[in-house]
Amino acid sequence: MKLFEAGSLWSYKGYRLFWFSTTIFVLGASAFPIALAVTVLDAGGTATTLGLILGARILSGVVFAPFAGVWADRLPRKQVMIVADLFRASIVFSMVFISAPSLPHYLLGLAVFAMGIGDAFGAASAGAFLPSLLPEEKLPAGNVARGVVVRMASIIGPGIGGTSVLLIGGRMTFLFTAVAFAFGTYFLAQIKEDVNADKKPQEPFFTELREGLRTVWEIKWVGAMIAMTSVQLMVVVAAEDVLLPVITRREFHTNTVFALSTAVFSVGAIISAIICTKVKIKHQGQFSVLIWILIVIAPLSLAFPINETFVVIAFLFAGISVGPWEAFWNSAIQREIPQELQGRVFSIDHMGSVGLMPLGMALVGPAVVLFGEKDLLIVASIFHVITCLLVLMVPGVKDMKNPVDYSQGEQGKA
Repeated sequence: MKLFEAGSLWSYKGYRLFWFSTTIFVLGASAFPIALAVTVLDAGGTATTLGLILGARILSGVVFAPFAGVWADRLPRKQVMIVADLFRASIVFSMVFISAPSLPHYLLGLAVFAMGIGDAFGAASAGAFLPSLLPEEKLPAGNVARGVVVRMASIIGPGIGGTSVLLIGGRMTFLFTAVAFAFGTYFLAQIKEDVNADKKPQEPFFTELREGLRTVWEIKWVGAMIAMTSVQLMVVVAAEDVLLPVITRREFHTNTVFALSTAVFSVGAIISAIICTKVKIKHQGQFSVLIWILIVIAPLSLAFPINETFVVIAFLFAGISVGPWEAFWNSAIQREIPQELQGRVFSIDHMGSVGLMPLGMALVGPAVVLFGEKDLLIVASIFHVITCLLVLMVPGVKDMKNPVDYSQGEQGKA
């Protein structure tokens, strides 16, 4: 088949196995929150209880991310991912038994907290794993193909979870999720990894931890872009996520607009990511940041919700803003950062991406009381545009390349 002809993306067996593993794993992971929500609420929990339990996962993912990055650079990354996946599978399997109505909610909270630790180790290793499976010129396409799976799972996975809950209940859906995790790990175990063949001798743990932080600080374009997206997720995307169901339910008296807007956002991201792999972009960083500005279409549509169709189409176009990041960001890190440091850089990226988002969501309510919905959404949109334009002034951002060669904190690329 032409799809698997020599030199094509799918001709690389290791990548195919990794893609299958990701597909199965994220489908199970996307069903998990549905089962968790139903289980907590059926057991008498409140929205506050559910929020605290979900927040425990995010908290542990953020706290353990820097440590996960060090181990992802110390150990074979495939082994780190296998342990992280099996650890999460065992945690979810245990929730079949600890989610009985008679058991206290704190046990579920502890289990979900442990899930976040697995998330941290999995995220740190996965991004740094791809260069061991594909040649450099195939990395953008490989990252996009993997990103498409994650996006599709955000649409399909909750539906699978909801159907499973309806047919077999929330507790047994945990069993389905655990099996999906274990089955995804099976494909991962078949991969032959050679990424750590030329690793340098290990330094003391906290020395390596500081080295990862120093790398992000010294390579200005990496630090600037991580910082930019972190604060924008906290200010802009958090406001959009919280207010989307609130405003659309109030204005249109239906949940359909909320559900469709979320789905088409992912569709827009998938379309733009695929297009980015098909066209030649001269300045990938500049292009990514400028297209990223388009996400303000979403909050502005909520500030001025003319009608249902307007909001849904706005979220479709806002989704386009994400595609270039999925096509170029991971590939740039994999290309420009030495392999022995990539796990730590991806862990810091993960920490920034998810760390401030819950804080932003928590502050949306008080901010609406102080400023009002419309003013908050407009100011957040203006903030987003300004920070994008400021980041474009940082050396290296334009091309997502190091303006000066860098290696292990010194001049001169290895």
